[in-house]
Amino acid sequence: MNHAAGDGNGRDGRGRVALVTGAGSGIGAAVASALLDAGWRVALAGRRAARLEETARRARDADGRVLAVAADVADPGSVEELFGAVADRWGRLDLLFNNAGVFGAPAPVEEVGLDEWRRVLDTNLTGAFLCARAAFRMMKEQDPRGGRIVNNGSLAAHTPRPRSVAYTASKHAVTGLTKSLALEGRPYGIACGQIDVGNAATEMTGGFAAGALQADGSVRAEPVMDAGHVADAVLYMAGLPPEANVPFMTVMATTMPSFVGRG
Repeated sequence: MNHAAGDGNGRDGRGRVALVTGAGSGIGAAVASALLDAGWRVALAGRRAARLEETARRARDADGRVLAVAADVADPGSVEELFGAVADRWGRLDLLFNNAGVFGAPAPVEEVGLDEWRRVLDTNLTGAFLCARAAFRMMKEQDPRGGRIVNNGSLAAHTPRPRSVAYTASKHAVTGLTKSLALEGRPYGIACGQIDVGNAATEMTGGFAAGALQADGSVRAEPVMDAGHVADAVLYMAGLPPEANVPFMTVMATTMPSFVGRG
């Protein structure tokens, strides 16, 4: 994908500051790299510092525009330190891509342990809330005021996979979080939208091409798409002027089963 700055499609982020959670791999790394290529200053957040540094090294001409911070989005203290580091480095935040998330171990509902349920909800939902709350605090007080939050939802925010109760519940809840943030952000120039992704080729979806359990009990190989297409979509959302917002966008592999039509 070509994410060059100043390409005439609203992607020129020169001077603007973004924070990407889960930036060490997958969609987070793809979006962070695309933002850097488009001229943004980008804070990379994730639990594995080495992976964040790898993402930073892949960006072109990003000297001085990258901040890598090891952080756990489910830990309130870690989130506060993360946003404090961004404020200390650049003094503002224009975009939060709330991307960090986990699938959880696939299991029938009756076999899902409470610890596993909490782990998925703590990362996917509570982590997104903690980061959004910290972003609101910055965006309301900075000058010029305002900014944008993009939450990474999922097709699971609409349609569950079998044996994914915790993940599906967390992503349905992210949709409610997105709507609440969009509403509460209006007086402060804070826009919020959500991107729902179906089968981007990442480490998390690596098994889908080999075979994934379907609603009818069969196991079927599923098509995947390049994560760069998700990065393109997030760049579009991020590049809109303050008076425009994409509340929800779905990007998926064209022929993936069990979302459009009956699976």
